[in-house]
This record gives sequence, structure tokens and C-alpha cells, in this order.
Amino acid sequence: MWWRSLAIFLLGGVLGTGFGVALGFFLFPFVFPPPPAAEELSAADRGSPVLAEGSFIHANPADPIHWGKGSVAVRRDSVYLGADFEVGPGPKFHVYLVPKAPIRASGDLAGEMFVDLGRLRAFKGSQRYAIPPGLDLAKYKSVIIWCEQFSVLISPADLMPAKVSSRG
Repeated sequence: MWWRSLAIFLLGGVLGTGFGVALGFFLFPFVFPPPPAAEELSAADRGSPVLAEGSFIHANPADPIHWGKGSVAVRRDSVYLGADFEVGPGPKFHVYLVPKAPIRASGDLAGEMFVDLGRLRAFKGSQRYAIPPGLDLAKYKSVIIWCEQFSVLISPADLMPAKVSSRG
């Protein structure tokens, strides 16, 4: 009968460790959030006109975890998240350019082509992401923040053509 107690103890240890690691992955960004970003536009970017702009939204108000807010501006060579940008923390968020708009749910991205501009560097603050050369920006109607680890939409921003300006 001692082997039964040992088996229960070992199973509890394995399950407890697995649960602790999983909980750590979810809580780590909340307990130890990275500092806000404060990336400035370069002189070349400031001279480049804004082609499109939008605002990140909380696509599903019933979901308190996946949300975003703030401005986004698309220039010829870069996507710039404004100083007012903020999303709820989580693992492995990426910035995507997507041809479709509006995107309001994770399923809206199914079967869509997109351009991954890279991993989100901070959950808050201004950030600049380079656009690959030769990309036809007129075809892209949305910028979204996407969680690659869980394939979940965090926050979409519908893009509207900008009035002729060079503001950030």
C-alpha cells in the first residue's frame, strides 16, 4: 500500500509543478511588466507623410483581458504606435498589417494573409516597426495586435487614409 501513497505524491508533484509553471506564464507579465516604450520618430520618418491612421479599440468588451487603445500611424517605411498606445499584458504579442477591415474577432483573421512586423516591444508607449520594402500599403486596411502563442486577437485598429500631413 505504500506504493499507492508514493504514486499519489508523485502525481501531485507533477500536476502541481505543471500548474505552477502555467500560472507563472500568465501572471509574469502582470507582476513584472516591462517599462513603457518611448521611441521617437527619426528625422527621415518625420519627413515622411502619414499615409493612413487609426485607433486601437477593445474589440470585445465582454473580454476584460484582451484590450487595447491608442493611435497608430502608417508611413511609407514604418508603422508608428503613438505615445497613447496601450494593451493589456500577455505573452508573445505581435504587430500585424492585415488587408481586411474590420477585424473584430480572432476568427476574422482565418485564411487572411498578413505581414508580421515583429514582436511587440512594450505594452505601453510609442513604438516604431519597419515595413518591408516594396509592400503595397494601399492594400492593408488594419493594424492589429495579435497573441501568437494562443492565436487570439488583442486589439485591432482600422486604418483610414490620412489627410496630407507629416505629423506623428
